[in-house]
Amino acid sequence: QELGSDAPVVMGSLADRYIEAAPENVRVHLQKVRSTIRKALPKAEEVISYGMPAYRVPEGLVIFFAGWKGHYAIYPGNRGFIAEMRDELAGYKVSEGTIQFPLDRPVPVRLIAKIAKLRAAEVVAKAAAKKKRPKG
Repeated sequence: QELGSDAPVVMGSLADRYIEAAPENVRVHLQKVRSTIRKALPKAEEVISYGMPAYRVPEGLVIFFAGWKGHYAIYPGNRGFIAEMRDELAGYKVSEGTIQFPLDRPVPVRLIAKIAKLRAAEVVAKAAAKKKRPKG
């Protein structure tokens, strides 16, 4: 299509482009993580935040994911949340709001879905609690 044309340009979403730009060995994992989160949070909006695909509910951002050279990661963004799931996350590299998964193992679909759902519930609950607080 020529520049200046009035015809609409159809492009994939920014998340599509993020995933497509990843090396093939990372891309397959990112596609699985994305589909897992989308199924777990069907009403969440997919956005790009901090340069990564992320999912937002009306009350706020829930979870991010990203691919790297030697792993892929999800970012539920809450140290307390990760500490509460310590037993289920044993065997994965975990640090301040980040959970890293190795490329040589299958995507832990159930775990990622559980994390996404729990984080969404937490975001909604925090927003509701904030609204209930008296102002002033």
